[in-house]
Amino acid sequence: MALEPFYERDGQTIFCGDCREILPALEPVDLVLTDPPYGIGERWQGGARHGWAKTDTEKTSRNSWDGATPDDATIRAVVSAGTAAIVWGGNYFALPPSRCWLVWNKPERGFTLAEAELAWTSADNVARVFDGNRHAATRVHPTQKPLPLIKWCLSLSWAKDAATVLDPFMGSGTTLVAARDMGRKAIGIEIEERYCEIAAKRLDQGVLF
Repeated sequence: MALEPFYERDGQTIFCGDCREILPALEPVDLVLTDPPYGIGERWQGGARHGWAKTDTEKTSRNSWDGATPDDATIRAVVSAGTAAIVWGGNYFALPPSRCWLVWNKPERGFTLAEAELAWTSADNVARVFDGNRHAATRVHPTQKPLPLIKWCLSLSWAKDAATVLDPFMGSGTTLVAARDMGRKAIGIEIEERYCEIAAKRLDQGVLF
């Protein structure tokens, strides 16, 4: 399968399409770092009562694609695409036991939103915790992870030497922005063209949100 990049510049490449179709055509990478849909759209309440109007207005958009997790075969293909892997929301997927879970601890309490999120990793290492605020005011995707969180992932002792990073559920491109800022090559795959356009714009403009 000949792949035509949606975007390619300075070591950052975006493919617009279904990762199930694109992954088989890619060479293995050093690290997969991704955040697939968790399949909790119907359970997701938003945070409007805490003044997070943006979160509340995103419910319709988010619920339209977050109704189900990727199937087991897709998750296996995603994890096997790299020498190592970090999968946010790993507790929602059928993945092997791991002793190196990552925890994003969100200091705001009492929200209808989760106070922490978990990432499964393939590493034989100790669990690690990142303390950091939720991402709301400047995000351009309903489930966009904060840039400092993704940079922290790339800075872990067993991930810091990964020269090429892959995000098969790219969203608005935060993984690629982090990789660019840290001098890594990265590949992103995103099924929605509007988010490919946003990611390309972030990369071109050096946007740091």
